[in-house]
Amino acid sequence: MTTGNGLSIGIYVFDGAEELNVAGPFEVFTAWRERSALKPRVATFSWDGRGVRLAQGLHMVPDSSADDVGPLQLLVYPGGPGVQPLVGDRIHLEWLHAMRVQTPLLASVCTGSLVLAAAGLLAGRPATTHWDHYDELAGIDPSIMVDTETRFVDDGDVVTSAGVSAGIDMALHLVERFENAEVADQVRHDLQYEGA
Repeated sequence: MTTGNGLSIGIYVFDGAEELNVAGPFEVFTAWRERSALKPRVATFSWDGRGVRLAQGLHMVPDSSADDVGPLQLLVYPGGPGVQPLVGDRIHLEWLHAMRVQTPLLASVCTGSLVLAAAGLLAGRPATTHWDHYDELAGIDPSIMVDTETRFVDDGDVVTSAGVSAGIDMALHLVERFENAEVADQVRHDLQYEGA
């Protein structure tokens, strides 16, 4: 699943993921692909490769399974009500920890950060989440410096965003990081997205 330059983006999907947490970054990254000399590969994947039912009822068929997704440069982990069972799923958390070791950049949208925290990936870091889950994030790991002011937090190899539409802001920021501000502005213009 890698491109010639190794820039491969995977968005993990699961039952109960919030639709815009998935579709927002996906739309940004696929619009970027049309503008970019880097031509990133953008794909969705689920645990077993089977279809998932998102939080508001949208059914989605992912491109592959977690076993077949291949090496990624960027793993995007969305939030939504479906994160609750994943926060306590030891096998899933071990998989996520292993993915983190081999993936240069990890990003979460909304309550996806709760799963990252449960996997020990936000320990001692600044991070954010949906405003209604600040206390829950701090409760999972009190060493996390919960940022309640910004729409996304870029801590180098881990980027977290606040709720729903903030994932679009984060994805545009990542386009700028991977390429440049001009291309990110072109993508924003293509999507007619003014941000918050």
